[in-house]
Amino acid sequence: MASVNASSYRVVALTLLAIAAANERTHKYNKGDEVTVWVNKIGPFHNPQETYPYQSLGLCKAGEEPKQKSEGFGALLNGDMLVDSGISMGFRDDVNNRVLCSMTVGEDQVSTLTDAVEEHYWYQMYVDDLPVWGMVGEVMVPQGKEGAEEQAFIYTHRDFSISFNGKRIIEVNLKSGTPVPILKGQKLDFTFSVKWTSTSQKFSARFDRYLDSGFFEHKIHWFSVFNSVMMVVFLCGLVSLILMRVLRSDYSRYREDDDMEMEHMGDETGWKLIHGDVFSQPKLLELYASIIATGYQLFVLTFWGILISVVGSLYSTRGSIPSMILVCYAITSFVSGYTGGSFYKRYGGKFWKNQMALSAVLFPGVCLSIIVFLNMVAIMYDSQPAVSLNALLAVIAIWLFLATPLLFVGTLIGKNMTEELDFPCRPSRYRRPLPRKQWYTHPVTLGVLGGILPFGSIFIEMYYAFTSFWNYKFYYVYGFLFLVYCILIVVTICVTIVCTYFLLNAEDYRWHWTALMAGGSTAAYVFLYAVYFFFNKTHMYGVMQTAFYFGYIAIFCFALFILTGTIAYIGTSIFVHRIYYYIKSD
Repeated sequence: MASVNASSYRVVALTLLAIAAANERTHKYNKGDEVTVWVNKIGPFHNPQETYPYQSLGLCKAGEEPKQKSEGFGALLNGDMLVDSGISMGFRDDVNNRVLCSMTVGEDQVSTLTDAVEEHYWYQMYVDDLPVWGMVGEVMVPQGKEGAEEQAFIYTHRDFSISFNGKRIIEVNLKSGTPVPILKGQKLDFTFSVKWTSTSQKFSARFDRYLDSGFFEHKIHWFSVFNSVMMVVFLCGLVSLILMRVLRSDYSRYREDDDMEMEHMGDETGWKLIHGDVFSQPKLLELYASIIATGYQLFVLTFWGILISVVGSLYSTRGSIPSMILVCYAITSFVSGYTGGSFYKRYGGKFWKNQMALSAVLFPGVCLSIIVFLNMVAIMYDSQPAVSLNALLAVIAIWLFLATPLLFVGTLIGKNMTEELDFPCRPSRYRRPLPRKQWYTHPVTLGVLGGILPFGSIFIEMYYAFTSFWNYKFYYVYGFLFLVYCILIVVTICVTIVCTYFLLNAEDYRWHWTALMAGGSTAAYVFLYAVYFFFNKTHMYGVMQTAFYFGYIAIFCFALFILTGTIAYIGTSIFVHRIYYYIKSD
């Protein structure tokens, strides 16, 4: 009796293991195991963000209450909502023209379906976490009626072609067919077929077919990166040559003996005369410190995020990129607190709590405001990108209970480990009056012109990034992105150092905000390019899609402004500290 019970337990255990092994989490199936076909969203092809639940078209469904797949946090932020399509298929079991459901087109459905077909509505499905896409219908001339007016047809048949290797699904293809005219009272029988074929392709390479290597690895892409590298080499050499010759001449003049220096003091001009003002507090110190603190955080976040993307294939997992960005941002809040507290203390700031609070809400507050606005627009259109209240509350909880405490700890450490007014030259109590200067040395001019070369070094990569995000492509060339990021850092620093030298040589000590604006103006040129891209490289239309496009672009450009402005400040600060370290400031 005991042996029978033991055998029964073994059978039950093996059965449970087999059931557990045959699912989407392990991506392993046995012959005949159910393979669920999930439907995600539907919407106009030219408007990537204008998507709606698949059931919004009122098409028939196999069950009354289709089950919804439990999604991860990143997928919810991405606007994904997978629902069982009702298409029943077994692993390695062929199906031929099986009826899914039937319906009769009502009077109110004619206009809805016709509009969907005329606006090129597409839908997205997932089979074992592999995406497939199909069109709802097509506008065409009825077969056999040449010269007749075009008419909207809806596809009623889906043909799945699935390749497998052992117990794993490798490739899924979908073809739509059997067009039926959309007429009142027309009966629609939705059918599907499934054909399974064996393949030798490895499971680890099954997502490669979604990567458009012909587009991303084109010779033009390689040439643009090579061109940017050459520009960096030339620019660094030019900056080094100019500064070495000019500064060497300045130092040789400033290091003359005391008698000669006293004799010619009245004729001396240039950056040395403002040594008592160059390290004075920048205006709006709390705001400036908060921007720099956020910039340091974004600098580390970008570097970290790109490296993670290079090592792992985040593009193959739905919602992984938003999750990675959110978690990394929360963790790097310590960097923001430390750098902000240190900078604020060094320049003699007294209200460190205000600065810390501003750092905590500056970037998240702007992003949350834009996202809430876009969420309201999506709700007005009953669109799927509307982020649920639970998802928003989860984001706020991460910011409140993880990011903010790390920011607070970083601020305390930063301000306690930094000495006040720790500069090569002692700041003067009273600032010198600013002399009149040439237009090309004005801070506004330098700020506007400073972003041209950095933008020129990245605009080709912006084209590839925008195309992948707005035109249904998977961006995967993170090695290119890392190289372009390094080029952007070097170009921004070199250009801003030259702008700062011109400013200081004109006896203008307002280099903090000038450096920030010179580097941050790159974002303004990116925004202008985004406007050009919208009108010339896409076919987007409608209030909702326009709002989402420029809303996302506004968040990206705001982050880029803080990032490049901080990079400019870092390089310029090192330069200014070095040149004033070697002069006699007494």
